[in-house]
Amino acid sequence: MHFLLTNDDGIDAPGLAALEKAVRMIPGGTFSVVAPANEQSMCGHRITTHSPLKIEARGEQRWAVHGTPADCVRLGLFALDLKPDWVLSGVNAGGNLGQDIFISGTCAAAREAAYHQIKAAAFSHYLIRSLAVDWDRVAQWTHSLFTTLVSQPLDDGEYWCANYPHHPPGEMQMPAVKLCKPERSPMNVSYASHADGYHYNASYGERPRIAGSDVDVCFSGEISLCRLGL
Repeated sequence: MHFLLTNDDGIDAPGLAALEKAVRMIPGGTFSVVAPANEQSMCGHRITTHSPLKIEARGEQRWAVHGTPADCVRLGLFALDLKPDWVLSGVNAGGNLGQDIFISGTCAAAREAAYHQIKAAAFSHYLIRSLAVDWDRVAQWTHSLFTTLVSQPLDDGEYWCANYPHHPPGEMQMPAVKLCKPERSPMNVSYASHADGYHYNASYGERPRIAGSDVDVCFSGEISLCRLGL
């Protein structure tokens, strides 16, 4: 299989390196990296159509794009003429749960692939600020998770969205993977008034969580897995 790898944290992000490491563990797997040159977090499904897109070669089968994750997928398919069996996006440094799915550039890359009838998955890692991320462990989890996803059929327009919980670094058994639905409750959004305008103020870790939703599963220490459709 050939994979197109991308993300929204940028081509030099540790999460993308973990995704590359996971794919290297797949026997016979090859990959191309088409990722944003700079961080594009929370850009949603924005695409560039009214200005040129600059691409920089960063090695063999590796390109940095001055655009969004959705741009990266489109360029990979229609400018670089890549023929991936899968598009994998991530591993994002931060959760993409519930309402985040529509804001996330990570998820948008997988969604763009699904529009073009290419199998896709978005991987994200919920963050607790006081804990370091064990990216080597993330690579192992991603490889293990993908080996189960590859055998699960996707209907037309479907893609996977996985979110890892944040545990202390070190050896541990891979958490249980639970198939679930995105959280319906929105974030508790508030704004603080300052001299220069209103500052966004919300606690990600204190967001509402309906029992069994992706937020609840991930915050409970397990891997949430959503089968999403267009």
